[in-house]
Amino acid sequence: MTARSALVGTAARCWLVATIALRALRRNMLRSGLTSLGIIIGVASVVTMVAVGNGARERIESQVASLGQNLLAVFAGSSRTGGVNAGAGSASTLTIGDAEAVAREIAGVVAVSPEVTRSVQAVANGRNWSTNLAGESEDYLSIRDWPLTAGTMFTDRDVRTAAKVAVLGSKTANELFGPLDPIGQSVRVGEIPFVITGVLKSKGAGMGGQNQDDRIVVPYTTAMRRITGDQYLRSFNVQVASSSDMAEAERELKALLRQRHKLAADRSDDFNIFNQQEIAETANAITGIVTLLLGAIASISLLVGGIGIMNIMLVSVTERTREIGIRMAVGARPAIVQLQFLCEAMLLSLIGGGIGVLGGMGAARVIKAVADFTPVVSIGSIALAFGVSCAIGIFFGLYPARKAARLDPIEALRYE
Repeated sequence: MTARSALVGTAARCWLVATIALRALRRNMLRSGLTSLGIIIGVASVVTMVAVGNGARERIESQVASLGQNLLAVFAGSSRTGGVNAGAGSASTLTIGDAEAVAREIAGVVAVSPEVTRSVQAVANGRNWSTNLAGESEDYLSIRDWPLTAGTMFTDRDVRTAAKVAVLGSKTANELFGPLDPIGQSVRVGEIPFVITGVLKSKGAGMGGQNQDDRIVVPYTTAMRRITGDQYLRSFNVQVASSSDMAEAERELKALLRQRHKLAADRSDDFNIFNQQEIAETANAITGIVTLLLGAIASISLLVGGIGIMNIMLVSVTERTREIGIRMAVGARPAIVQLQFLCEAMLLSLIGGGIGVLGGMGAARVIKAVADFTPVVSIGSIALAFGVSCAIGIFFGLYPARKAARLDPIEALRYE
């Protein structure tokens, strides 16, 4: 019973101190509001900047995921002509035999799709559209984890016979056929008519901002024999069964290609391998650093707000010196005086932190409305910003509170 009474008494004293502190702040509403403004801006900035960083990370993760599951992309090396580097994929080093050997000899590989690409002019339904033609295997959609909204994918038989069949991206289908059903219709690329067998589900922008939906997918054999005339591949995509097998599959893939290309130990690779996991990890590391940097920059305004709180509380102690002396003279202990001023500083921070959180969430909504970007406000960032604002109230309010508690009552009563 005694412990309960002590607890109730402590709670009552804390409530009384908080009430007195709130009343003191209300006496100078304008000054209190301006003092809290630094905390409001700081918390709002932290919440907004962290939300922008989180949104950037989620967008990059979705773009990496749109490449497919457990993907290894193999590109031909670069060629040089007269000292000019033509860039990755320009060398004639990768062959269909390489892709077939990878599918046949490397454990853990479940699908391979040789790839040739070219910009083409497509004509259908009285319309024409400049788009990208991609020559792929029948496994391309499973590798890219890309469903169809209508029709079917071409088959292994279509690849072996270099059939004139095509699957359209949603953007290309819309530009050429509008609301009409393109399945079974014909689209002409150059002088070659292709029968449309399917339409891909929309995926939007991919890595590098390229619209993935603006494409025509045909068998790679058809593209090489009838469109591009290429004898070599620019690249091919490899899907591994499990993410845990990615590193080993990459090592085996590299060794196999070096063996097939008869590269001596002192010669560098004439191909490049891009590991989807490594791309995702690198992207996440970069966005993490950017988010931390943005949060750190925004936190400077929190520090400035804390200094403002300390300044105003010191002014308040000076203005209320006589009041402090009277309270001590009638029995107020220094600990209670210290608690009151500390409570005032914390209230300024708490009120500013609450308004700042709402402001940051509002700013994130504004960014989403006016830009093609979705900031992600997380509970963690809100808790962090609010917690830091409380800590700043305690840290910067402690010195003025201690100064008030250490005033000599007699000297305080004499203060004019």
